[in-house]
Amino acid sequence: MNQKRNLFFRKSIGLLLSFALVFSAAAFCGCSNNAEISQFVTTAADADTVQDATEYSSSVVPLSRNGVELHLERLTVKNTSPERNILLAHGVTYSSHEFDVDYKDYSLVRFLAREGYAVWRLDIAGFGRSGEVKDGFISDSDYAAEDINAAVEKIVSESGQNKIDILGWSWGTVTASRSVIKNPGHIGKLVLYAPILSGIGEYEVTEDFHHNTWEHAADDFQYASEGVFDYSITEPEMIEMFCSSCWHYDGEQSPNGGRRDICVDKSEKLIDLSKITVPTLVICGSNDPYLNYDLVNASLDSLPDGSKLEIINGGAHVIMYEKLYYREFQSELIGFLK
Repeated sequence: MNQKRNLFFRKSIGLLLSFALVFSAAAFCGCSNNAEISQFVTTAADADTVQDATEYSSSVVPLSRNGVELHLERLTVKNTSPERNILLAHGVTYSSHEFDVDYKDYSLVRFLAREGYAVWRLDIAGFGRSGEVKDGFISDSDYAAEDINAAVEKIVSESGQNKIDILGWSWGTVTASRSVIKNPGHIGKLVLYAPILSGIGEYEVTEDFHHNTWEHAADDFQYASEGVFDYSITEPEMIEMFCSSCWHYDGEQSPNGGRRDICVDKSEKLIDLSKITVPTLVICGSNDPYLNYDLVNASLDSLPDGSKLEIINGGAHVIMYEKLYYREFQSELIGFLK
């Protein structure tokens, strides 16, 4: 593990040094306007995206279920006492750190905190900073839904607020939906971000743990051509920081129970939208390779009054970190929640 981690950070440092060398060479040669060079440096068009200077307060709240210590973290703007709470449910491979890449003003956690929320993040059993599971298939979608419900009950108890909102991303839409369907009493609104409404394709998952790699962590970002990220959509620093966090918090492996659940035929529905009884926002990009857009476009036919569908043209699976689209994503999200 340590050897691989050192190799990863050498790779990361090498990439950042490459940016510096390319920029220096461009300046020396008088070719800083070259289109290839512009992929590697922040342009003047990004000048309005500045580092978030707000101060925050973070705390970890003890929570356990089935003998596993679960990581439940709360973040607020410092010296505030929010009356609104939202819980974020992570995807199938990497844990809740994904929502809080602290680069410029991209972090979804910090954005919601600035909008007046106490923002809660849960790592499902076996993921991230939660306790380990011996069998990675245990942490499947239904098991994760019970972890989420335990977190909801804890948040209600800690905050004194009877209703909270939930946002699920990717596999988190499956787990959050199942939790809300079974235990809707404390839920105000539900957000299904990049919803996995049906199987993503039949594939036999034989190993109970997934082998994590830098390449896999980066694979959700959009590419300009084979093996080349589209830096007009996502800043290189964002990709690097996102992948570094995946390695730091999730290491070499993650439970595969959820992956086994979603790697089924595309005709198999994973979320029964007709059983959701709270107002729901379905939000995604138009270029997400994992989504069944026939089901996405028809989602409002099954959801309760007050629900909304928003498809952001050009965005993909990590739209919350795509510089062309993240502000529209944030605007649509907070508009629905408020």
